[in-house]
Amino acid sequence: MGQKVNPNGLRVAVTKNWRSRWYADKKEFGPLLHEDIKIRDMVKKRLKDAAVPEILIERYANRARVTVLTARPGIVIGRKGADIEKLREEIGRLTGKEIYMDIRE
Repeated sequence: MGQKVNPNGLRVAVTKNWRSRWYADKKEFGPLLHEDIKIRDMVKKRLKDAAVPEILIERYANRARVTVLTARPGIVIGRKGADIEKLREEIGRLTGKEIYMDIRE
């Protein structure tokens, strides 16, 4: 009888990359994971028309970098960067950390 293996866990080291890149102690891990989920939900909700297949989160001491991969960067950025700035501020209020946003096509 074969063993059941999670396909994402199996391939993450070979063909895929982690969606979140950070390290935390046991006490901090749970709250940071929930924070990641809230960030992803907020970005997906705000950018549902922008064709966003992937959101990458990297954390440092008191700041985080959120990279949004999208097929339509113009919708994400908005006029003169206004939409992306509003999203960055909302995520900053949610997390209480300094947020850097990157947009990749």
